[in-house]
Formats: sequence, structure tokens, C-alpha cells
Amino acid sequence: MAVSYQLVIDCREPEPLARFWAEALHYVIEPAPEGFDSWDDFYRSIGVPEEELGIGADSIADPKGEGPRIWFQIVPDEKTIKNRIHIDVNASGGRGSSLDVRRERVEAEADRLVALGATRLSTLTEEGLDHYAVAMTDPEGNEFDIN
Repeated sequence: MAVSYQLVIDCREPEPLARFWAEALHYVIEPAPEGFDSWDDFYRSIGVPEEELGIGADSIADPKGEGPRIWFQIVPDEKTIKNRIHIDVNASGGRGSSLDVRRERVEAEADRLVALGATRLSTLTEEGLDHYAVAMTDPEGNEFDIN
């Protein structure tokens, strides 16, 4: 049996990243647990100190309940090296479509995410290879690919 998990992304400012990734992945900002008006109320109930509250949205969820929860955890240090794990955003529709169609879809998604604050790094393609992707970074510099 598969285990459930959440993906945790270290960051300096959770809310802007939560909002970016919610839009990028078609997720939603995760509502506070049942019985609580806000995440701050929930965090208070489990003993989180007041000085650590008030950071805004820090988690997102798949509205269909199929994908993992993603939590954006504040860390004090800046990102300094390449990620050892990254997200692949599958926008091409897969190999059932021609390479030209997949390229158009990937480019459209790259443009959409740049408008949301991502930075385009490079195009990942090679003549004769049936693959097309775009390497990008999110607003805090975390690498991801669109394919």
C-alpha cells in the first residue's frame, strides 16, 4: 500500500510561493482545519509561539484530493545551491500529441508562469529527440521544469 505524504518546500516567504504554486499547479490555498477560523488559530492550539504566526497562507492542496499537500516552511537561510529534487509540471499532454503540439503547450505554460513571477532559464530540447521542456525557477529561485 502506498503511503501518503506532503511535499515541503523551504522558503523565506511562504505566502507568495503558496500563491504562485497554487496557480501553477491548479491547486488551492488550503483552508484551515475544521473547527478553526484560520491557520493561526490552529497553530496557536498546538502551541506555536505568537511571534511565528501571521505569515499568511503557507500550504496548498489539490482541490480534487489526488495530489500531495504542499507546505511552504520558513527557513532562515537563503537558497544557495541547486535543488536536489524539483517539480516537473506536465503541460504538454503527453506523447499522444505531436512534438509540435507539445512544444506549443509547454511554451504557453511557460509564458503563463513567467507572468506569475517565474523566471525562464533554458529550453531543454535536442534535434532528433522526441522531447521538449523548459527549465524555470519559481519566485524564490527553486528550479522546476515544464514538459
